[in-house]
Amino acid sequence: MDANRLKQFVQQIWDDAVIPSLVEYIRIPNKSPSFDRDWAAHGHMDAAVALMESWARAQLCPVDGAALEVVRLEGRTPLIFIEIPGEGDEPVLLYGHLDKQPEFTGWGEGLGPWTPVIRGENLYGRGGADDGYAMYGALSAILALHDQKIPHARCVILIEACEESGSYDLPFYVDHLADRIGKPGLVVCLDSGCGDYNRLWLTTSLRGMAIANLTVRVLTEGVHSGDASGIVPSSFRILRQLLSRLEDERTGEILPRGFHVDIPPGRQLQAKAAGAILGSAVYDKFPFAGRTKPMALDPAELILNRTWRPQLAIIGVDGLPTPQNAGNVLLPYTTAKLSLRLPPTLARDAMGLLKRLLTENPPDGAEIIFEASPFVSQGWNAPELAPWLEQTVRGAAQAAFGHEPVYMGEGGSIPFMGMLGEKFPQTQFVITGVLGPHSNAHGPNEFLHIPTGKRVSETIAHVLSGHLGHA
Repeated sequence: MDANRLKQFVQQIWDDAVIPSLVEYIRIPNKSPSFDRDWAAHGHMDAAVALMESWARAQLCPVDGAALEVVRLEGRTPLIFIEIPGEGDEPVLLYGHLDKQPEFTGWGEGLGPWTPVIRGENLYGRGGADDGYAMYGALSAILALHDQKIPHARCVILIEACEESGSYDLPFYVDHLADRIGKPGLVVCLDSGCGDYNRLWLTTSLRGMAIANLTVRVLTEGVHSGDASGIVPSSFRILRQLLSRLEDERTGEILPRGFHVDIPPGRQLQAKAAGAILGSAVYDKFPFAGRTKPMALDPAELILNRTWRPQLAIIGVDGLPTPQNAGNVLLPYTTAKLSLRLPPTLARDAMGLLKRLLTENPPDGAEIIFEASPFVSQGWNAPELAPWLEQTVRGAAQAAFGHEPVYMGEGGSIPFMGMLGEKFPQTQFVITGVLGPHSNAHGPNEFLHIPTGKRVSETIAHVLSGHLGHA
């Protein structure tokens, strides 16, 4: 492969075609079904699908035998299915998603979730990096191979529209399309993160997640706090007590050992290596307020905290009026939405354990309501890289980034990876992405670092070429 020609091709297709389409994609408020229950009626998801479908069809016109179909199972979000013929018996599956997180608040001046803005090397707006660029990046890599007439295996691209809601529709599509997908020998996922923008970062593990609403109710209606306090227990105080069963409020450690696993020695070594490269950048990338400090100063320990240790976040609260509307009332209830990140290899019934822990023997006999999300994301630990893939990835990283690849777990979840790992236990995985420092997926000021997107496309082209050589 002519690496310079590859770089030039990717540069041109991104500048001329990918970025303009991503700009239009960011304008579409196609929030995932969990955040827009009337998504089908609103039509935003269909608009995003139509945009990507049109772009991909135009790019695939010169590719003999290429096929694209928007698959729609009744009552489910749509899926874009692309098949590009190739050689050999071992197909490659490339995966991404097009649904988005909600708007959130705090966007900078001139920025917004549905307002695409290019500043320097960054394209701001919701969904560009998570994960709208994936289809464009994957197709750019394949088209770059065709530009040099370099053969590759049959490639199947799946772009779903339900990932941010837990991918609950995806298993039905995978089963529906099983014969057309085949048994992939390699899976490429572009929905992950990177420790910096100078290197290729390969994701070695993903955490699982259990989400639930915990409500403590002590009254059927609010009452005067001067009359009731000291007699009626506070729902907020009881909620604090229950959460202390789960989390040490001083350190943030999850207390029940049932939520922990033994961290594999190899993953600990990778965390140390990644920590040595990143140093304080592991925590400097976050917008700490005031004199807030990270939970530790050892970068390797912080990496293990966010990739292999369970952690709790309270991501929503109900039952509390805003301060300006808060009268002297003892509140009838308090609800907290819990997001419990789980270790990649946890095999226990985490939701069942969480429910028992928080509902049994409630303080003061308070009414406890535990509403579990029906979609529990399982964690995933990557299989060991085959020698051919390790060698290919090393060469690809050097060619595209000028550095050796770095291996590190991610704290988020990609439900599809665990599903594929179960269905295809012999499959090899290349999981990477563009979500690096300050890119802030799910929050305000999300951006796609354009040069990294281009280099990821180059990397995937090298990997696809190396895969066929192995197969």
